Amino acid sequence: MDVKEVLLPGVGLRFEFDNRDGDRIGVVARRTGDFEVVVYPKEDPDQAQQVFRLTGEEAEALAQILGAPRIAERFADLTREVPGLNAGQVSVRASSPFVDRPLGDTRARTRTGASIVAIVRDEEVLASPGPATVLRAGDVLVVIGTDEGLAGVELIVSQGHGGETHQPGPPGQG
Repeated sequence: MDVKEVLLPGVGLRFEFDNRDGDRIGVVARRTGDFEVVVYPKEDPDQAQQVFRLTGEEAEALAQILGAPRIAERFADLTREVPGLNAGQVSVRASSPFVDRPLGDTRARTRTGASIVAIVRDEEVLASPGPATVLRAGDVLVVIGTDEGLAGVELIVSQGHGGETHQPGPPGQG
C-alpha cells in the first residue's frame, strides 16, 4: 500500500492512502500532538470531510487496537512457513497462581520450549514482554511453539505446574 506523506507548514504532517473503494483516507498529525482523520471522497477529492479528532493518547489506543490483530496475523503467517511451529493464545484467569507475579516466574520457555511473544492487556499490546513484566488477570498471552509447548504453557499458567518438555534451568523470560 502506498502511503503518501505531505508536509503542512505550521500545522504538521498529513499521511494519506487510497482505500479499496477509491476514497482517499488522510491522517493529519498536528504539531500539538493531536490527530485528525479525514476522508476525501472519490467524487470530490478536493473536499476533505473530517471523520474524528484524537488526542495523542487516544491515537495511541487506536493504534494498539488496530495493531493487535496484525501482530496475530504475522505470527500466523510465520507458523505456516515453519513446519511444527504454531501460534496460540493463553488467557490468564483470576485463579492463576501467576496473577500479579512476573512473567519470568512461570519459567514457561525453559519448561516447555514455547515463547510468550506478546501480552494483550485490554486494548494494549505488550510486544516482547520481558521476565519482569507482571501478569494481570485477563491478560492474553500470545505464545509461539509446538502444540505440546502451547499446551504446557496453558497448564503452567492455569495451574502453576506441568508443561515440562525440557530440563529445568535458570529462571528466564516466560
